[in-house]
Amino acid sequence: MRVALQAAAFDAGAELTRFTTRAKGVGAIVSFTGIVRDEVGTLQALEIEHYPGMTEAAVTAIADQAVLRWNLAEVLVIHRHGRLSPGEAIMMVATAATHRADAFQAAEFLMDYLKSRAPFWKKEITATGSSWVAAKTSDEAALDRW
Repeated sequence: MRVALQAAAFDAGAELTRFTTRAKGVGAIVSFTGIVRDEVGTLQALEIEHYPGMTEAAVTAIADQAVLRWNLAEVLVIHRHGRLSPGEAIMMVATAATHRADAFQAAEFLMDYLKSRAPFWKKEITATGSSWVAAKTSDEAALDRW
């Protein structure tokens, strides 16, 4: 299992290749890469803050929980912090399991957790100012299935 919280950009293809090499004897690998989106065309940047130590512990704990809930051989979670521009990769989740159902469910679980519960704070910056991103009810509702 690897959890990385970093300011630096990452190469999702290279990360997936390394992950696949480590995941021996599996039948399924699922990966997801989240991208900073600009839904209305005004976003200049997204600033992501976190408390080092606390955030790593929280994300590692949820990755450990995924390993216990599903039959996973390997897990990868990368989440960036700092200032990101629209179009940049913000996070990546990869799971490896004997069967695809476990890999898909665990990946969705991790993504839902990262979106709603991981201790990151996001601020959108536009030409007219900045504002903190509020939790969405749809993101909260996604957690109900777990």
